[in-house]
Amino acid sequence: MSVATNSVHKQMVQTQDDINPQDNPKAHQKNSQEASQKTSQNAGSSVTDSTNLIQRMAVIVVGVLVAFILMTWGVHAMQMSDPYIRNVLALTGDAARGHDIFQLNCAVCHGLEAAGEVGPDLHGVSDRKSQVALIQQVISGKTPPMPQFQPNAKDMADLLDYLETL
Repeated sequence: MSVATNSVHKQMVQTQDDINPQDNPKAHQKNSQEASQKTSQNAGSSVTDSTNLIQRMAVIVVGVLVAFILMTWGVHAMQMSDPYIRNVLALTGDAARGHDIFQLNCAVCHGLEAAGEVGPDLHGVSDRKSQVALIQQVISGKTPPMPQFQPNAKDMADLLDYLETL
């Protein structure tokens, strides 16, 4: 066979192998191996994609938690920078004196026993609000009809101590 004829014969055999691989065991084995490698690569790619997605989700969750913690800390730090609040919290309150202050300034709206009238029931208020939040509530007047009221630091400390007894 001449070189040109041999080359044409190889091309024909190769073309036949590609067209009908079941008739040629070598071609069938080659195609099976290629398909197996592609399936294996696709499975590996799927696992890698899942792992990347989980890692991204974890980074997002950690980022949100860090942002929340920083915001909470920032708000607390800002509240504690108020000299009036710092002074009140540095003092030791007297609940009996706080009761007297409550009767004079708060009982008209909150009731003699702090059970609520125009203003809400204050029993358990120290469980629902921090001391800083209670101080801000009293001094801000931001919740009508409650008036703005800023007692001296000792009176506020006494009032806080009384509210903790409710």
